[in-house]
Amino acid sequence: MKKQIFFLSIISISLFASCGGGKESSSENKNKASEEEIKTQSAKANKFFDSIFDSEVDRDPQRQSYLGIKKDYDKWTDLSDEHAQQELEHTKAALEALHKTFTLDALDENTKISYRLFEKNCNEKIDNFKWRYHNYIVNQMDGPHSAIPAFLINIHTVANKKEAEDYIARLSGINHLFDQLLAALKIREEKNIIPPKFVFPYVISDCKNIISGEPFEKGKPANALLEDITKKVNAIKDIDDATKKDLIAKAKDAMLTSVKPAYEKLMKYWNELEKKATTDDGAWKWPDGDTFYDAALKQTTTTNMTADEIHELGLKEVARIQEEMKEIMKKVNFKNDNLNDFFDFMRTDKQFYYPNTKEGKEAYRVKAVKIIDDMKQQLPKLFITLPKASIEVKAVEPFREKSAGGAFYEEPALDGSRPGRYYINLYDMTNQATYQMEALAYHEGIPGHHMQIAIAQELTNMPKFRKNGGNTAYVEGWALYSERVPKEIGFYQDPYSDFGRLAMELFRAARLVVDSGIHRKKWTREMALKYFKDNTPNPEGDNLKEIERYIVWPSQATGYKIGMNKILDLREMAKKKLGDKFDIREFHDVVVTSGPLPMDILEEMVNSWVAKKL
Repeated sequence: MKKQIFFLSIISISLFASCGGGKESSSENKNKASEEEIKTQSAKANKFFDSIFDSEVDRDPQRQSYLGIKKDYDKWTDLSDEHAQQELEHTKAALEALHKTFTLDALDENTKISYRLFEKNCNEKIDNFKWRYHNYIVNQMDGPHSAIPAFLINIHTVANKKEAEDYIARLSGINHLFDQLLAALKIREEKNIIPPKFVFPYVISDCKNIISGEPFEKGKPANALLEDITKKVNAIKDIDDATKKDLIAKAKDAMLTSVKPAYEKLMKYWNELEKKATTDDGAWKWPDGDTFYDAALKQTTTTNMTADEIHELGLKEVARIQEEMKEIMKKVNFKNDNLNDFFDFMRTDKQFYYPNTKEGKEAYRVKAVKIIDDMKQQLPKLFITLPKASIEVKAVEPFREKSAGGAFYEEPALDGSRPGRYYINLYDMTNQATYQMEALAYHEGIPGHHMQIAIAQELTNMPKFRKNGGNTAYVEGWALYSERVPKEIGFYQDPYSDFGRLAMELFRAARLVVDSGIHRKKWTREMALKYFKDNTPNPEGDNLKEIERYIVWPSQATGYKIGMNKILDLREMAKKKLGDKFDIREFHDVVVTSGPLPMDILEEMVNSWVAKKL
């Protein structure tokens, strides 16, 4: 899973929706642009796209930091509705400027794609603005309460005194930021968009973890934030010890006067809000929930598939993958041919799990590094374009590991100052089976998220919004496809590991059933758990985390399998048409060197490549 790092609605910042009208010349236009005019207009359009992207980033301090820009390094991104309204007006103005300034037929082919994608982006933001409150801005997976500390620890680097002061300024700004957060939560409360009861203890636990330890509790070990700023300040080379001591003292003061009251206010409100929470899990319970879910599915999958069609596809794929799993059972000479018995064996046999100790957790991390390193050596067999950015494997931090997902990826900084990061949650090792290690590392690392996202960031012939955007079907579809590709060049030699690959694909197929079941068919959490237990080998704790994730992120989990299936379908189409001319490396280059694309435009790109090859 590529971690979504901004505190926004799942539908508020995708680059792609249904194709808009635009100022496209008709076939009746007799005055075709010359080659020189096309070149000039395309260059002008790409400058326009970059200027809009730059202005958006200029209004978003946290996004600046993620991109390695340190302009507003002491500020937080505005969470107010007033700011959201202003951003909507910026989007409308950008769309109007696009249509007034450029004609689609006067652009080169790549810039035409950019035009259409930019137009889709604007149209979706405008059309879906009404859904900006249809989300749980605070939940067990994400939200300012957990993402803010993670941001300071992992994103806010400190190379000098000024950057340390910026860190302290951000600590001092958390109280105001949480006032905006509380205002946003209260609007959702008025609309009866309140998380289910199970979410509340997770959030309280995370909040308590943030304000525990020194300086909040005298005599206790240093809090995660204090430990972080102390380490960063002490590493600064060009300031004396007295200055370092003063900076750390100011950081402590900011924690006591801003961080502590912010979290206490949030917890007080959260405990009151819990009294209104119910055990209903689906988005159907929200105002116009069914209409919202349809819009969310369209955004996530970049298709027009209905909830029922997605549900049926899931059932079909589950059955197919289970048949492949039965072949693995024969290979390992399992005691009988009952797949559920085999699932129980995979869930419970100790050979598939590292011990739940410090040493066991580090052993898992080290093995994950080796899997990625081994895959790096084989990339030229599959790819022409390779990423320059490095990748590291990190355990999820203790303050959020209890509630965080099983694994996720964080993109590198554009300037190379921060590598891509594959985070693995090692809180409970019984939820991290060793037979899934290979597939998980390929998904989050190489050739999955890290490869696709780093290559996109490093493209030189694309406007910035295409290099830094994304949609779930493409991003997660590619990552799931990347779990399968290594098998085609000799990986997954251990049949149990190959079973793990199938288990992860099965999980994504089952998601289609469960997500649509919860949000359209009114399944309870218990019904979803039973479906997973009956149809997948995943540990019960893992199943629970996943189902709770689908509940708070409606539709997000459907993009994986739908995106993977589309990429596989396009590959098979290309192989059939090209025959001996098909080159897997060239196909992968088409997919990963155009930036993230919705499925219909990705199909156009592959068709164009096939036509040129023929």
